[in-house]
Amino acid sequence: MSQLDQPFEAVGPLGGQSLLIATVIALGRLVSKPRTIVHVLSYLRRRVIGRAKAVGKNLHLYVFDLAMAVAALSFASFMRLGLDGEATSPESYHSLLFALPCFLLTCAVVFPVTCLYTRNWRYASVGDMLGILRAVIVASLAFVFVMFVATRLDSIPRSVMVIEVLLLVPLLISVRIRSKLLEVSRFGPAASRAKNGRDMVPVLLIGAGDAADLYIRALQRDPDARHWPVGLLEKGAATEGYFLRGVPILGDIADFDAVISDLEGRGIKPRHVIFTERVPGLVDPTLEALIDRAERLGIAVSRPAPVLELRNPKHESRFELRPIELTDLLERPQAVLDKGALSRMIENSRIVVTGAGGSIGGELTQQIAALGPAEVILIDNSEYNLYAIDLELAEKFPNVRRKPYICDVRDPVRLGEIFQRHGVDLVFHAAALKHVPMVELNPCEGVLTNVIGTMNVAEAARLCGAKAMVQISTDKVVNTTNVMGATKRLAELYCQSLDLAFVASDTPARFMTVRFGNVLGSSGSLIPLFKRQLAHGGPLTVTDMEMKRFFMTIREAVELTLQASAHGLEKSLGQGEIFVLDMGAPIKIIDMARRMIKLAGFRPDEDIKIKIVGCRPGEKLFEELFDERERRVDVPISGVLGAVPNPVPLDTLRKAFSQLRRLARAGDTGGVLSLIAELLPSYRREEARPVVATSAPFVPHVIVGSPKATPPPREAAA
Repeated sequence: MSQLDQPFEAVGPLGGQSLLIATVIALGRLVSKPRTIVHVLSYLRRRVIGRAKAVGKNLHLYVFDLAMAVAALSFASFMRLGLDGEATSPESYHSLLFALPCFLLTCAVVFPVTCLYTRNWRYASVGDMLGILRAVIVASLAFVFVMFVATRLDSIPRSVMVIEVLLLVPLLISVRIRSKLLEVSRFGPAASRAKNGRDMVPVLLIGAGDAADLYIRALQRDPDARHWPVGLLEKGAATEGYFLRGVPILGDIADFDAVISDLEGRGIKPRHVIFTERVPGLVDPTLEALIDRAERLGIAVSRPAPVLELRNPKHESRFELRPIELTDLLERPQAVLDKGALSRMIENSRIVVTGAGGSIGGELTQQIAALGPAEVILIDNSEYNLYAIDLELAEKFPNVRRKPYICDVRDPVRLGEIFQRHGVDLVFHAAALKHVPMVELNPCEGVLTNVIGTMNVAEAARLCGAKAMVQISTDKVVNTTNVMGATKRLAELYCQSLDLAFVASDTPARFMTVRFGNVLGSSGSLIPLFKRQLAHGGPLTVTDMEMKRFFMTIREAVELTLQASAHGLEKSLGQGEIFVLDMGAPIKIIDMARRMIKLAGFRPDEDIKIKIVGCRPGEKLFEELFDERERRVDVPISGVLGAVPNPVPLDTLRKAFSQLRRLARAGDTGGVLSLIAELLPSYRREEARPVVATSAPFVPHVIVGSPKATPPPREAAA
């Protein structure tokens, strides 16, 4: 007889007696502490009431589980002892009659205690299945203990309990995954309904990753969803022929035409192509070709609702398809951020953001607020912008202390009062005049804000003992041909000199600069201009056929700015360096104009014209991220580069800035420009360039679904 076939009596009587003695001793110690008993009883009362309510809500499942437990033990006994042998003997019969009620009562207590009825089985996972296994094992062990104490298990071999566990676990799982099996098969009935011309909308998904899995799962769970995924395409055909939640992977994105033809032949031509994963970059030729082919075939190109909406069953628009925006095309994979460094920099710190109501300043304040600062001090000279960002922070981060101040960075006294009052730890300086044509027409104002304003903020930070100041700069500082770029270059040099001046200080502080190119979606930038021109029926105005710019989303630019600042503050990077964000490859403005027209559902140069208007004063055909006179250095941060300009003595800059301030306040434009040219030998001011190309003449017309066409604005995108 094998060890598993032996009756439990073979184990011997001492094991059960020892366990009883240990239990009595533990209860005796518990009784000696009345306060502990009160807490334990209160805890048990709450748990018992909670479990009882859960059982009441799932009474049908509770009764089924108990019935299956009795059936599993009976069947295990018959399997082990045999229908014609020991199982029919009077001893086995009476033993089973006693064992079944005991097992039933044991399971009736153990199953609720082990949380079988407090789980949402519609969203069951592997962990929930392991919970069932744990509940059955605990119930079986408890039953063995009860039977051992009562009858010493004279006639029940141990193998019966092993068989019982193997039978009961699948039975309990089967009823719980029934709803999930129905979800997986939901697209079966949907297919037949769609073929009969009824309510389902066939869609083709691009991407077969986590986002596609979430989207398909959300569709399967919602009986009111009207989108029916007929297939998936992804880059690379390694998984062709596989299925994702019952939806076939039909091939590579490059096979789009063949896949559409095949689906059309089966009578299920998609009406939407949905990018579930990250949309490929703007310069990706695969995406360009796919969108063009989809447009020719009359198939809309869309993206699903954000992940948080898909996860919320009550969200009204969670299955609403959104048009692809230009910002989607520029989204790159999420950078791997050092959360620890960011937390150490931001958490429990008092932080100033200048220009807080602007596009970059507003994103800075929100990302900072999410990291748990002690206080955020918002500075802006626009009442409305300051009100708007303060209201947004109140809604999204109600527990974060904040203080808005209407203040101009040109006012050093007011800045000093604010910084001293709050004992500022960190300063993010985003306030600036940034539009090249405007600063070109108002050079004195550009100097007072971008140069003197930066000096004022840096001095206020230094005097209040701040740990660091971070200035936001621009790629237009490199080999600049405009006043805006020149003023920002002078601001970079000032922060660099101040940073180097603190190298040997007893209380070192950092004065850092982060340089990057254009950000999409900022106020007065490319996308808002193109959208307004599209709404008016065109034309879209571009300065030059060959004009290129670096682009990045605001979210990514701010994330990398914070990451670079955190590393710089922890001295892992050298002082005097300028952090330059990796912007990728430059993009032609005319290509972006054509893409926006296509994304709006129109044809470039047919439905919407593109007009070349010529470069404005100070504009370059292309921007650069590094000056040839700068030394490049490696930075241990993904997506961040380093540059070290030749430093200028701090005293020299302070004397020059004092003179600049005097000339600018006097309105001496000629003197201001002459002094800038002396300070920056690389600065060469350019006048407007002639128009070198233009599209066909624009004829005003009305486009279906758009407002009445009006003459095009005089603005141009740079």
